Amino acid sequence: MTALERVLHIEDDESIIAIARVALENVGGLTVCSCNSGQQALEKAAGFDPELLLLDVMMPGMDGPDTLAALADVIDIDRIPVVFMTAKTQPADHASYYALGASAVIVKPFDPLTLSEQIREIWDKFDADAPD
Repeated sequence: MTALERVLHIEDDESIIAIARVALENVGGLTVCSCNSGQQALEKAAGFDPELLLLDVMMPGMDGPDTLAALADVIDIDRIPVVFMTAKTQPADHASYYALGASAVIVKPFDPLTLSEQIREIWDKFDADAPD
């Protein structure tokens, strides 16, 4: 199994960006590239070479699903887990994110103390299921 190192986090709320960055970098020891819009993610993704996408669903302009579709033209999203973050709790909403290729859905508000652990568990499952 390979260790997760780089997370591309796309979120329009600056306070959530800050909390997630602390949770993932300081608690989890990961390298995070934070983007405050889908457009910014498109500009930074290839150069950052993310190993996991952490993607807000509801954002102005390009929402999470639109951002994911656009990122598919920039990076190979089939080789990395996609984790949607949302305040929506309805199973039908989550099912639609899985249908888009999500490996997991994390509901907001999330626990900053366990976020990096959740992300690593998602990574480990994805990595274990990936073909050699």
